[in-house]
Amino acid sequence: MATLLYTHPVCLEHDTGDYHPECADRLKAILAALEGEEFGALLREEAPQAKREHLLRAHVEHHVDHVFAVVPPAGEHYHIDPDTLLSAQSGDAALRAAGAVVAAVDAVAAKQARNAFCAVRPPGHHAERDAAMGFCLFNNAAIGALHARDAHGYKRVAVIDFDVHHGNGTQHILWDEPGTFYASTHQEHAYPNTGLAAETGGQGRMVNVPLPAGSGSDQFRQVWDDIIIHALRQFQPDFVFISAGFDAHAQDPLAHLRLKVSDFKWATERLLDVAREFADNRVVSVLEGGYDLPALAASTREHVRALMEY
Repeated sequence: MATLLYTHPVCLEHDTGDYHPECADRLKAILAALEGEEFGALLREEAPQAKREHLLRAHVEHHVDHVFAVVPPAGEHYHIDPDTLLSAQSGDAALRAAGAVVAAVDAVAAKQARNAFCAVRPPGHHAERDAAMGFCLFNNAAIGALHARDAHGYKRVAVIDFDVHHGNGTQHILWDEPGTFYASTHQEHAYPNTGLAAETGGQGRMVNVPLPAGSGSDQFRQVWDDIIIHALRQFQPDFVFISAGFDAHAQDPLAHLRLKVSDFKWATERLLDVAREFADNRVVSVLEGGYDLPALAASTREHVRALMEY
């Protein structure tokens, strides 16, 4: 079985205005990096729209309704907060981003693909159950995780997040959800100022490892082996989701960790090892952050290469 790549052209039309770091050029750089002969074996699919029932697994009704109510006319922007903008195509893009993860779960569960990467925007891991924030409208990873549990019956669903910013939204949504696990490494004292080690979830199945600014490969790999992977193996997941943010790279302008491209491939391989052991290789990855375009493209390329090699 091959690796699936889900994306959609409308994700490029989610217009965040001039000079916004979460821009369409991010996705253009990623898709360009995944062209060429070495990625010829990727199965490429257009992301469908998520259904309302998918969104409501992770979000309250008034939040879903509000997002679509404030989508502005063509040529205008609506600010949910100073960082989180909507344009005329943002509603469709958000539905495609969430729908990509739902479709990826369905395909992996049906063994139509071994694993999948969702190259979509807007990102999702800051979107809480009742609020959009941090460039995120709906929480794509949490929607996928709850779909895997509720629609397919997986009983031990894990979301692992290596974005430089803590996935407060994923934590908020999964806090009391049975059968779920969330783990994150992120820069301490960075946006959104959540993710303390003491935050372990209502089920005791959350693992947060804040890293001091300036931490690099050695620190990252040590806490992954000693804490993240150890806890994940104890959980014994039957489905693994990756919130794949690449802004912990040393060149990224929005934070101050010092990871290299090779670290993202290494982390991906470590997660794939666990998925092979416990989850029959079931992995769905979804794009989160990453704002230096060359570093984002190179890191994503290695991430997808690792998915294809397993």
